[in-house]
Amino acid sequence: YENPWTVPNLLCVCRILLAPYLGYLITQQHFDLSLALFALAGATDLLDGLIARTWPTQKSALGSALDPLADKILISVLYVSLTYAELIPAPLTALVIFRDIGLIAAVFWVRYKTVPPPVTLSKFFNPCYTTAQLKPTLFSKVRPTVSDVEALNLLQVGHVAVWVS
Repeated sequence: YENPWTVPNLLCVCRILLAPYLGYLITQQHFDLSLALFALAGATDLLDGLIARTWPTQKSALGSALDPLADKILISVLYVSLTYAELIPAPLTALVIFRDIGLIAAVFWVRYKTVPPPVTLSKFFNPCYTTAQLKPTLFSKVRPTVSDVEALNLLQVGHVAVWVS
C-alpha cells in the first residue's frame, strides 16, 4: 500500500488541469498569458521532481506514471492548439499525438501485467497498489525538454505574429 496523496502528485494533477485552459488561451491568441502559464507548468514539473527526489515520503509509483502522463497531456494540448491556431502543421501534431498514445498504451500494458491476479478494474485503477516503478532514461528526460523548448518557441512565434499583424 502506498499513499498517493503527495505534493508532487498534486502538482502533476494541477498541470493536467491547466492544460485545457492553456489550449483555450492559445486558440484565442492570448499568447502572453499562455506563455506565462506554460512557464508555470514547467516550474511545477521541475518542482515535483525535486520534491520527490529530496523527500522519500513524497515519492510514489503513481507519481512515476503521473508525471510523464501530465507532460504528455500538456504537450499534446499545446500541439493541437498550435495546429488549430495554424502555427504548426497538422502532420507534425499527428505524429506527436500518435507517439504519445503508443507510450500511454505501453504504460497501461505494464500496469495490467504487474497488478496481482485476479486483475479487476478496482485493482487496476487503484493508485494505492504499487506495481511497477517507472524510471526515466537520460534520453527520455532530454526529449521532453526539447519538445518544451519547441512549444515555447512556437508560442513566442505566435505572440510575434499577432504583435506584427
